[in-house]
Amino acid sequence: MTGDGIDYGDLDEGRHCNYWALDPTLQFEARRVYPTEEFEWAEDVLSSFGDVLGNRLADTADRIDEAGHELRSFDKHGNRLNEVEYHPFVHEQERVAYEEFGLTHDAFHAPPGCDEPVGLTHTLTMQALLSYVDAGFCCPVSMTTGAAIVLEKFDDGSLEEYFEALTARDATEHIEGAMFLTEKQGGSDVGANKVRAERTDEDDVYELHGEKWFCSNIDAEGALALARTPDAPDGVEGLSLFLVPKTLPDGEVNDAHFRRLKDKLGTISVPTGEIEFQGAEAYLVGEEQAGFRYMAEMMNFERLTNATGAVGVMGRALLEAKVRAANREAFGNPIEEYPLMRRDLVDMAVDYEAAVAFSFEAARLLDERERAGDDSAAYQLLRLFVPIAKKTTARMAVETSSYAMEILGGNGYVREHTTERLLRDAQVLPIWEGPSNVLALDVLRALERENAHEALVPYVREKLDAVDHPELTAVADEVTSQFRDLQNTLGALAAEDDDYAQYHAKRLADLIFDVVTAALLLEEAQWQLDEADDARKALVAWHFVDTRFGSEDAYGVASGERFAMDDDVFASIVKHATAEPGVLADAAPADD
Repeated sequence: MTGDGIDYGDLDEGRHCNYWALDPTLQFEARRVYPTEEFEWAEDVLSSFGDVLGNRLADTADRIDEAGHELRSFDKHGNRLNEVEYHPFVHEQERVAYEEFGLTHDAFHAPPGCDEPVGLTHTLTMQALLSYVDAGFCCPVSMTTGAAIVLEKFDDGSLEEYFEALTARDATEHIEGAMFLTEKQGGSDVGANKVRAERTDEDDVYELHGEKWFCSNIDAEGALALARTPDAPDGVEGLSLFLVPKTLPDGEVNDAHFRRLKDKLGTISVPTGEIEFQGAEAYLVGEEQAGFRYMAEMMNFERLTNATGAVGVMGRALLEAKVRAANREAFGNPIEEYPLMRRDLVDMAVDYEAAVAFSFEAARLLDERERAGDDSAAYQLLRLFVPIAKKTTARMAVETSSYAMEILGGNGYVREHTTERLLRDAQVLPIWEGPSNVLALDVLRALERENAHEALVPYVREKLDAVDHPELTAVADEVTSQFRDLQNTLGALAAEDDDYAQYHAKRLADLIFDVVTAALLLEEAQWQLDEADDARKALVAWHFVDTRFGSEDAYGVASGERFAMDDDVFASIVKHATAEPGVLADAAPADD
């Protein structure tokens, strides 16, 4: 064993620190998925951002959550305002995110120190760090980038002014974006949407009428909304996409009524409300009746943002748990020294490694597609991985933040100790951008319509075939066996009826996540053993495979397994200490 890892006992809590510096897992994945020259530029930016988040914005985020916002629909004379009154710290958050660090700028315009824009991998990594302090604020940041992606791809130039404002680095010129999809009768059934768009005498200018029921970042000046023109067919095929500003170019408030803000459980920092369009001026994006296809581009990014946001929530929750376990003494010892707590922390840490690896592999595929254009294999994998990443990490974030609260005990249930806010914020992640049932059905669509299995099988096989280190042989054999079962399952499912496929869709998504993640972790373990003579990722891969695929009698109670109790294993996985090759053979049960 070499390297002592991180001493979390040096911290009093998970703030007043550098989140980037304290997250070697995120550092490892970023180094893996960034283009090399971009990571060399980004490393200092990410470190500076992690420092600002931990030492400045972690405190302000708590204050914003406590204060909330207030909607003023009208002034005292009855004139329409549609204004949200924000806590002053919100403007500090915005200045840091948009101006100081260019979160919505750098993917579209060259940032300082670069000749070209950087990829969306950088955007998503920055948003993961931002979610360490405020997953709610990450919502408008993400939607602003998403709206800019749509305009860059599909606008004919008539909305260039809005694109430039969405991507401006100067805070005085910058506007935020939003995505107004949800209607009361529609929900996940977007094809049931009824908001209508009436043509005007001006080309590509319409008037919107109807209600949007769940509008996050309600006062965005660059909001995108789906609506149906009078002669459009039913279903998603008849939807068109419009940019609907809150304020018109002449300074007048648009004809929409902001009825109320939702009294939400969490993500208080982003105001969410109901809008009734009353002839609101709106500008067509691209062509009529292509709106759902355009919005799907934004949805891909937003679902990945949901996944990397879940990563940030998990990372902060895990940090709070590690700090507490290192400092809290019970019966004469820090609680991190007790076997049950060690097992729990190892389980949480390995879940985090899995979430980061899969989410950022999906981010790499998105970035690759954006840079290289149409690549059928990358697109097939992207279509499959994005809904799986969103579905799986969202639930993992809820579980991780809930257990972190438990580790903090009664303090964890109190506002000042952050974990209660992490849990409240995490609970929206399974809902935003589609609940788990919708995402599981999207996995089926990716397999059926995009033939995603044609890219999946060689992708996993290539990773497993490259694993040849003797430290990894037993784990690789188990994953290879599970990979064969996955292939057989895909073949069997293709022969069944639609109802049967839907019934098993969630479990299929889970199986794909587990097999792909295991292959990724093995690939990472192979690299770390070869390049750094470090077996830490091998330990992570072993525990992930053992907990996901192990078949134990009596829940393993009589198995003899003491993996997480081992001092070296615990220090390596939880504290990021390096591990000498051979530690896995010493820690795993003899029959493994």
